[in-house]
Parts: sequence; structure tokens; C-alpha cells
Amino acid sequence: MKIVVIGGTGHVGTFLVPRLVRAGHTVVSLSRGKSSPYADAPEWREVEQIVADREQEDRDGTFGETVLAQEPEVVIDLVCFTLESATALVDALRGKVDHLIHCGSIWRFGRSRKLPIVEGSDSAEDPVDEYGVEKKRIAAMLAEETRAGGLVTTSLHPGHIVGPGWHPIGPLGNLDPHVWSVLASGQTLGMPGVGAEMMHHVHADDVAQAFELAVSHRDAVAGEDLNIVAPTALSVRGFASIAASWFGQEATLRSVGWEAFRASTPAEHAEASWGHLDRSQVFSIEKARRLLDYTPAYEPETAVLESLHWLVDHDELDPGAPLVV
Repeated sequence: MKIVVIGGTGHVGTFLVPRLVRAGHTVVSLSRGKSSPYADAPEWREVEQIVADREQEDRDGTFGETVLAQEPEVVIDLVCFTLESATALVDALRGKVDHLIHCGSIWRFGRSRKLPIVEGSDSAEDPVDEYGVEKKRIAAMLAEETRAGGLVTTSLHPGHIVGPGWHPIGPLGNLDPHVWSVLASGQTLGMPGVGAEMMHHVHADDVAQAFELAVSHRDAVAGEDLNIVAPTALSVRGFASIAASWFGQEATLRSVGWEAFRASTPAEHAEASWGHLDRSQVFSIEKARRLLDYTPAYEPETAVLESLHWLVDHDELDPGAPLVV
């Protein structure tokens, strides 16, 4: 099959494009051309890479034409963030492409109500930010498009993506490198909540696995939306304890409350912590297992550990103490 991957050099595309080539597909990677894949693979030598500025072409109304010019049978869209952009692409592809597979996000759900969160249920509240609202609107539009007899679509919704070349969401639900230093040195880590708040990570290659499976299981996932996460999720307390052990330490945790946490933490990290921990999400992957035979290879902590090793080895993170695992 000929497949166009929009955003093919990003984190998921880094693993997905080689997978598709190994599966025998002809692949075109469509991107802004401003970055290289996070990990090299020989399969990239067989991939045609097209440079396109989606934002500008969306404004000009030409992006769909650029995609269709590659004559794809399947389009995988990894970088669509607004309903307007998604609708324009669907309108262009309708009747001309066999399958559109969209990358959504678990943040199309808001705060958890029941765990695990199941697609199409009342397990979670409505999304709480513009990003999540748009992802929810896109997923609904795609499902309705297929139900109405139009373009066959599928939306896959990854959790907090981690892997080589990527800073992972850490035990406090943010990207603050100081958290790793505190755990690595055995100091006391101040938590904004009680430590029971949950986060659901997923390795980028497991996300890529799901997209590859969606290509070969088109009929099973026509019009469907699926959670794509690791088999288990991490609590703040559990994540911190596991992470401290990577440095030969035991985690010492203290609840400081949100007001004190915000006062002592850079605003961007405090807001990220609130965004992740207030939602406190855990997701079911039963639907993905049933329809795709999705079998994630990574537990969340092994995915995060792989990320940390890469960051340390490439001098992008200095936790102040060596990893011992």
C-alpha cells in the first residue's frame, strides 16, 4: 500500500515509518522539514520525504491537494490539532483515499470519574483545555464522517508519549529536570497532592505499533476511536519510588499542597503538574486489544527509563548522579 504519513519525522513517526516500510508499504513522509527522526533506521533510505508547511497551506486551502498529489491509499495524520484543519483534509480525501488514521490524545477526556476510562462511556468529564476540546471535536467528526458513508476514518488516542529523544512527563506530572535531581540525590520531594494521582504513559513505538495495526485492520476499526496507552499507569507515589530506585535511592515524599507547590515551582512546571494530576487518568486498552490485537511491549516505567538513559547519554539531562539500572 502507498501511505502518506503527515508529521512523519516526529516522535511517533520516527518509529512508525520504519515499521511501515518493513511491512512492505511504500511510504511518503510529509513534514515541515525542520527536524530529523529521533532515531536513525536504515528504512528511512526507502522513504520519500516531502517538505510542506501545513499551517500555511491550510490558510491557502491547498494542503489537501499536496497530500493527494502523492497518490496515497492511506493517510496517517500525526499532527492535526484543530477541527477546521481536520475537516479540510477529510473534504479533500473523501472518495479518493481508502483510509484516514488520525492521531488524537487522551486529553480529549477531562478529569476521571471512573477508572479505567473507557471510550464512549461516562468514565471522564469533558476536556478542560482548548487542545483537548479540539481533539474531542475531531474524533467526533471523524466517527460521524464514516457513519454517514463518507471517508473511512479511525482515531487513535495516545497517552503521555515517551521514548528516546523525548523528555518524559515525570513523577510530578511535569518536565522539570530538578525532580530527577531530587530523586537521584535522595532528597525530599515535595508533592502538590497526596501522591495517589495517576498518569498514563505510552512508549512511542507502542503508539507506532497501533497505527501500523490500524492500517492492516481497516474494516475492524472503521469509524472507531481507541485509547493507546501502556498496560498499566503510574501514581505519583509509585512513579517517584520506582524512579528513585534507578539511582540507588529510596524516595522520600512530602505533601506540600498546591498553594505552596505553585509558590516554589516555575509557573510552566506548576501548570503542567496541575494539568496532569488534576485529571488523574487511567485508561482501558481493551478495545484496542480486541479490535487491533494491540499488545504494548513497554510498561510505563521501562519506557520512561529508556528516555532517561537516552537523555543522559546525549547530555540533555544531568540528574547529578548515575543511573544504576
